[in-house]
Amino acid sequence: MEENSEKIITGTGSDERQVQQVLAKYVRAADQLNGDAMKALFTKAGKVEVYYLNAGVEEPLFVLSNPDEIANAISNLMAPHPARGWSHHTTHDHIISVNGDTATLDAQFIRFDTLGDARPENGWPEGTVGLKGTVTATEAGYYRPTLEKVEGIWKIATHRILHDLPFIFPGQ
Repeated sequence: MEENSEKIITGTGSDERQVQQVLAKYVRAADQLNGDAMKALFTKAGKVEVYYLNAGVEEPLFVLSNPDEIANAISNLMAPHPARGWSHHTTHDHIISVNGDTATLDAQFIRFDTLGDARPENGWPEGTVGLKGTVTATEAGYYRPTLEKVEGIWKIATHRILHDLPFIFPGQ
């Protein structure tokens, strides 16, 4: 799978399309809690800055200051998905600007958490059909990365995440 994901990032097409593919790989790595895949998307000095967008005012929350910290946060600090559960980040309304070997991207995002119902011990009741479970929107905001082309591959230099909802930490 790693080989295939690299082909998508470095594939042919416009720079704008390749930049958009980096964000697509970013959200998939986040949903899979795959720190190694996430780390591969960043420059050696890449960082993540997270903010709460409080009535239009950016309030800094935290910074992950290098790819190793980013990978650790994804693989070890984020809560694992529950049994029968998953997350799906969606991005839309991409605004991409490329200037030589640098690019910016501004995209809206929503994260949905899914949780499939457990099959009853005696099976589903007679007449039960369709999908069973819930889909809940849990995050929303903006992704605003700055990217650099490194040896022909677009990588994230700084990834700014602006959350529309308050981000609460233990002890606050």
